[in-house]
Amino acid sequence: MLESARHQWEEGRRRLEAAGEDTARSRHLWLLVEAVVDELRRRVGQTFTLSDLAETYEGSEDWVREVVVSSTPPRARAGIRDTALVQDAAFAQYARGATDYAP
Repeated sequence: MLESARHQWEEGRRRLEAAGEDTARSRHLWLLVEAVVDELRRRVGQTFTLSDLAETYEGSEDWVREVVVSSTPPRARAGIRDTALVQDAAFAQYARGATDYAP
């Protein structure tokens, strides 16, 4: 479970980086990633293991979608299609703070 989750997280991070460095889309995606990371801080806390994070990842689709929708201007919500990318990239970013993180 953990290895599969880590693979998905890293794939999300790579896809986010492929969106470009300074495009309107990439800036918006990074803002959404930060919003999800903020929610992870509330849900997981500052001290956690990768297994703890993987447990949080399971079933996180609903609350991640809520964060993405609430962080997206109403006029742009109809086009939300990058929730999975944002979710995985946020978890990849947050994983680096795990007590047992190793690249």
